[in-house]
Amino acid sequence: MADVKLIRMHSGEDVVAELVTYGDTYTTFKNAIVAIPTSQGQIGFAPWAPILNKTQNEIDVKNEFIVFIAEVDEDVANQHKSMYGGVITKQSKLIV
Repeated sequence: MADVKLIRMHSGEDVVAELVTYGDTYTTFKNAIVAIPTSQGQIGFAPWAPILNKTQNEIDVKNEFIVFIAEVDEDVANQHKSMYGGVITKQSKLIV
């Protein structure tokens, strides 16, 4: 499974997706969701392109529309993986 990343778009959208490839002109994402603020002050998620054909889960985006790509919060990555059938592994924290 590809790494789940946070992608800030030039439009201001925060997209959470699996980074498939990063090329000179285009970047390919898979299983992209967008963060949406809720009325309770929390963050919800919705499909980034909700009317995209369900058999096409990869999207090519021109790099000029991407502001940055960064590591996403671990809880958000786990939520994304649970939405798309990925295996979630809990990191053990040792008390010494």
